[in-house]
Amino acid sequence: MTVRVRIAPSPTGNLHIGTARTAVFNWLYARHHQGTFVLRIEDTDEERSQPEYTQNILDGLSWLGMNWDEGPFFQSQRLELYRDATQKLLDQGLAYRCYCTTAELDEMRTAQKERGEAPRYDNRHRHLTAEQEAAFQSEGRQAVIRFKIEDDQAINWKDLVRGPMHWQGRDLGGDMVVARATASGEIGQPLYNLAVVVDDMDLRITHVIRGEDHIANTAKQILLYQALGGTVPEFSHTPLILNSEGKKLSKRDGVTSITDFQEMGFIAPALANYMTLLGWSPPDPTQEIFSLSDAAAQFDFERVNKAGAKFDWDKLDWINSQYLHDEEKWPSAQLTDALIPYWQATNDDFDPVADRSWLEQIAGLIQPSLVRLKDAAEMTQFLFTRELVWTDDAQKQLSQDGVEVALQGIIDQLAPSSDSELTADTAKSFINSTVKENKLKKGLVMRSLRAALTGDMHGPDLMESWLLLHQRGEDLKRLQQALKIARL
Repeated sequence: MTVRVRIAPSPTGNLHIGTARTAVFNWLYARHHQGTFVLRIEDTDEERSQPEYTQNILDGLSWLGMNWDEGPFFQSQRLELYRDATQKLLDQGLAYRCYCTTAELDEMRTAQKERGEAPRYDNRHRHLTAEQEAAFQSEGRQAVIRFKIEDDQAINWKDLVRGPMHWQGRDLGGDMVVARATASGEIGQPLYNLAVVVDDMDLRITHVIRGEDHIANTAKQILLYQALGGTVPEFSHTPLILNSEGKKLSKRDGVTSITDFQEMGFIAPALANYMTLLGWSPPDPTQEIFSLSDAAAQFDFERVNKAGAKFDWDKLDWINSQYLHDEEKWPSAQLTDALIPYWQATNDDFDPVADRSWLEQIAGLIQPSLVRLKDAAEMTQFLFTRELVWTDDAQKQLSQDGVEVALQGIIDQLAPSSDSELTADTAKSFINSTVKENKLKKGLVMRSLRAALTGDMHGPDLMESWLLLHQRGEDLKRLQQALKIARL
């Protein structure tokens, strides 16, 4: 049997981290078995589905490396399949038209609640006569299509993650609506459970891998597979992604979409790596950094956890940093390309083409310290700005005894050659001469230089920062401005 799996997001919002993790697990399983990974867009919700969300899903999956083998298939283009399946259920007596109004259903649920019963449809229109149907139609009532679910039906399957699963028909809320009503009386838009089953049968899906919140749907869908004469696929219900409080990750937790993670400066291989670990562990528990291909070679459901997977920002940051710090995976040219959009978002005083060499040097300077790409903007702001602002700590440093002499000593040596190239050796000689001739402590000179050149007491390597500022003609100007502060 050729393994065929699918990811089937709804374009009612941007690609969610939970959907993306499900896509990762499907992709890993398909690649492990040399199978087929299918993309289907479930866009039958006409009011909420938007083309921009579809594009966001496609872009997000591509960015993560979730290359699909077939699709995308769109449910909105497959409506005839669903109508044919619904008609088949009607013809076989396995489904019927229900004319209940919203008010009647609300009244029914209220009465059930007052009796302490779980809300469910009581199947009141299952056995309508032709005369009763005609009477409802004459009132102008529209009919939904309901699929019959017998209370004593047993639904069993062996879940690849959770083991044997057992449900009873009475636990599924009564006969299930599978198609909406229409004013014309024809079969309307399919509902989720029917459309999913028809699609999975048509696309020959062998394994359905999705979140545990679909378990009740699985019980209903197995009944539909059987009613429509389809082969029931194997099911795997993966753990949900939880926040730090153990609740399902939601928008209240800050970010949930893949676009959000991109904007925050996480890179695709790191995020995909981390999502793989959200609910699955490799055979070697010490292995935490790996490519999708490496993970696919080892992936199986025996190592997928039943318990929810807590989202750990610190762990994601660490994994992201491990990728960014790897110069083989992220050479300066590639890192520069990734950083330019973040620099452009906060600065417009540079030319990405003309200043390319300078930008690559900056990328190399901060690479060992980067955690997220977005961090680069703040870490390097002092290199781009033409109007430096000194922090309180930097101004405090500049007010110390000996700083005025130290800065003047550097300026006196730098000024005559300010238009010339500055090397690391020359810069060090300026510092050493200032220390020796003025009998100053080297630490004082270095701290004063950092305060003067960067406006802060912390940051990237001081000597490399100085050389980068010199290339822009900013170092002498800043030293002179800092000297004025020192003299105050």
